[in-house]
Amino acid sequence: MPRRASPPEPRPIGPPSNLRLAARLGGFHHEIGFRLDPEASRRGLVTVTGKVERRHLNINGVVHGGVYATILDTAMGASVVSLLAEGETTATTSLYVEFLRAAREGALLTAQGEVLRRGRHIAFAEGNLYDVDGRRLSQARGTWYIWSPEEATPPRRRGPGGGSAERRGA
Repeated sequence: MPRRASPPEPRPIGPPSNLRLAARLGGFHHEIGFRLDPEASRRGLVTVTGKVERRHLNINGVVHGGVYATILDTAMGASVVSLLAEGETTATTSLYVEFLRAAREGALLTAQGEVLRRGRHIAFAEGNLYDVDGRRLSQARGTWYIWSPEEATPPRRRGPGGGSAERRGA
C-alpha cells in the first residue's frame, strides 16, 4: 500500500510585535483569566497579571501547576515576541518550571518574563511569578525557536515526479 503524504508541519503565525495589540488579541492565557500588561512591559521584558479563581485550583485547594506554567510561558514567550523582526515567528521548544510556593484563591499573581539572549534562531528567557507581597512563587527558564521570514511558511511537499502533493490531491 502506498504511503500517503503527511500534512505539512504546522508553524505559528506571525505575532504582532506591538504589545498593546498583542494584549488585545487574547490566547489561552486570556481564556484562563490572565492578561499581558503593556504598561509594565518593554522590549525584551513582559509582565502578565491575573487573579486566582476557583477554576485555577487543583484538588488540594491551591493553584494548579499548569496555571503557573501557562502564565510564565506566556510572559517569557511574549518577551521573545517583543524582539522579533518583521516576518519572524517563534514557538516554545523547552520550558522548565520550579514551583516554590503555593497560591490560593483570590491571590493576585504577576509573572515577568525576560529574554536573556536572542540569537538568530534560538532565544533564551527566564521568568518569575510573584504574589502581591512580592514573594516569588515560581521561577522558570525556557528556549524559543525563531523562524526567519523565509522559513515562516513551510515548504510545499513535492510528490514523486516533482509535482506538489497538494495539487495531486494526495
